[in-house]
Amino acid sequence: MWKAIASNALTFFIVILVIAAGLLAWGREAYSGPGPLVDAACVKVDRGASLSSVSRTLETSGVISDARIFRIGADYSGQGTGLKFGSYLVPAGASMADVLTIVTAGGQSTCGREVNFRIGIATAEVILRELDPVSSRYVEVVSFDPTVDALPQDYVDAVDDKDLRYRVTLAEGVTAWQVVEMLRRAEFLEGTIAAVPPEGSLAPDSYELVRGGDRAALIAAMADKQVKVLAELWAERADDLPYASPEEALIMASIVEKETGIAEERKQVASVFVNRLRKGMKLQTDPTVIYGVTNGEGILGRGLRQSELRRETPYNTYVIDGLPPTPIANPGRLSIEAALNPDDTPFIFFVADGSGGHAFAVTLEEHNANVVKWRAIEAQQGKAEEGGVQGD
Repeated sequence: MWKAIASNALTFFIVILVIAAGLLAWGREAYSGPGPLVDAACVKVDRGASLSSVSRTLETSGVISDARIFRIGADYSGQGTGLKFGSYLVPAGASMADVLTIVTAGGQSTCGREVNFRIGIATAEVILRELDPVSSRYVEVVSFDPTVDALPQDYVDAVDDKDLRYRVTLAEGVTAWQVVEMLRRAEFLEGTIAAVPPEGSLAPDSYELVRGGDRAALIAAMADKQVKVLAELWAERADDLPYASPEEALIMASIVEKETGIAEERKQVASVFVNRLRKGMKLQTDPTVIYGVTNGEGILGRGLRQSELRRETPYNTYVIDGLPPTPIANPGRLSIEAALNPDDTPFIFFVADGSGGHAFAVTLEEHNANVVKWRAIEAQQGKAEEGGVQGD
């Protein structure tokens, strides 16, 4: 009898072990296998949220199949207390293990909404956009000009979202005055900027920040980045350049930045000005003259007058020799690189060619011929514009 009882108990125990092993295998497969998400989705983790509440939300929203298994896996892996608040993009089919890694890794949020304050050469624009998790592309919700428009209601409603991200994007070629003026209009920033920083000292880039960030600290971050970029590229400069210091290279980079918007042309344009400096020729570039007229405070909005081209200012390169005393804008990395590693060309002249680029020349005769072609294109464009106006 006792043998029968012992035998039955052993059999029952074995069955329990088999069931437990099966459950364990099933749990492991459920935890590490493909998840139920058919399409990518955004997952939001609130500040201070518990693992229990997050797991229930994930199960309810269909991101994971079982909240209990998710919690057990999190505790077993030691990640149960490592939740990081934010909004995160979870790809389709993500396993529970993948989801746990996403919501505990921290760092920049990868989903949700963001405000991009874009400072351009002629305008500024604030764009509120939201990530579409299915396409992984941002969709614009609303945009406005902070210099003239009232805050749209969609924007006002969005700023209550504590997870809303902010960035300031600085375009290549804007002036230091423009940057300061626009940052003063950024309603999500705080603090004052004591003075306009030196021209050319701010690095065009996109800067992540938070609501209530300090304006002066942002300016300092832009300046610090430009110092690092210039130092890095100065160390890799070509030999025998006609610059006495990195600051002179920055001046040249700003001229290149304002002369062409085509990335592939920057090193050619830089070669023209470097060749002129080497030959002792005047640079004769309109953007420096314009800067002498405006002091970098906004855009000129018209063509240069002959009197302005003849007027002697520190920035009139039709009159002065060599480089102007300071940069004329904030150049980007590519323009600094072009100034420090220009193409090796014989070019001395260039003029617009009607395609958005320039025609380069070695001799004055070739240049004059290119100028005649450009004048003809200008005249034709003028007639086309007049015709368009008449037809409206």
